[in-house]
Amino acid sequence: MLDVTRLRVLAAVARHGSVTAAAQALHYAQPSVSHHLQRLEAETGSRLVQRAGRGIRLTEAGRMLAARAEEILGRLDAAEEELAAYDGLRRGRVRLAAFPSALGTFVPLAAAGFAAAHPEVDLRFREAEPPEGVRLLRSGEVEVVLLFTHPDEPTPDLAGLRHEVLLDEPLYLVTPPEWPGDRLADHRDRPWIGGCERCRGQLLRAAAAEGFVPDIRYTTDDYVAVQRLVAAGLGVTTLPALALTAHQDPRVRTMPLPASSRRVVAAVHGEPPDPPATAALLSHLRAAAQSAQPPVVAGSGAGTPTVGRPSETPLRRGTRPAS
Repeated sequence: MLDVTRLRVLAAVARHGSVTAAAQALHYAQPSVSHHLQRLEAETGSRLVQRAGRGIRLTEAGRMLAARAEEILGRLDAAEEELAAYDGLRRGRVRLAAFPSALGTFVPLAAAGFAAAHPEVDLRFREAEPPEGVRLLRSGEVEVVLLFTHPDEPTPDLAGLRHEVLLDEPLYLVTPPEWPGDRLADHRDRPWIGGCERCRGQLLRAAAAEGFVPDIRYTTDDYVAVQRLVAAGLGVTTLPALALTAHQDPRVRTMPLPASSRRVVAAVHGEPPDPPATAALLSHLRAAAQSAQPPVVAGSGAGTPTVGRPSETPLRRGTRPAS
């Protein structure tokens, strides 16, 4: 393999026309330039320079190699500049997948902070429920994914991923104000409204623990539509704190469900350290999640959603988030 320093010397000789001028341009001693040329000839097995009067000139092979050297060195210099820009977060791209209530609460705050700090980095995000988010992360379509997990559900497949807990959020019972009862079982004979597949699964497990099977008559992932259905007296539901933080219908009543919560997790793929843009985005997500504010909840006997702020934990390999 040809030595890059010697290629730089040959290119400088070709560009400046003499050993002396090349030495001055490179800030080398003249004998050092001559030595590099001799070593390069030995490495290539070709005569690259020849004497011309009191100086030297490049042979045909020397001119050919010098031209190639300029091309190679230009690409190396460009790569170094790109890496410097990447490391300095002056350019680059980072992509995030997140579930709707995260996109409706702390993700915009994190995105705004990231954009202000790193305006030349291309930040993009898309909505995805956790199973789809994991698929996007594994396929390389995003660099960071936000997931949620319920303590009583099967462990999401996080094998090979590193993750950290951003926050714990309680679950709330959401009813029309005129329907009394602060427990799920108090509404066993009411119609119910279900959310996404995993949220419905959590509702079914929680109801089973209280001895009944809810009659789920309506299903929608839209937490605004869910609350409108409740406000219209069409059913009862449960919602996490982030959904109520993102949108609060003043016509519904909310009550925290004891010992019921879900955990919000940020996950990335690959071994540390993370690329600079990914690490920066994680930092902004962490700070935004920590500063998430609870909404003002209206309604008789309403509780106020509060988002738990766990102590900062490092990203770790794909084990189940602590319950």
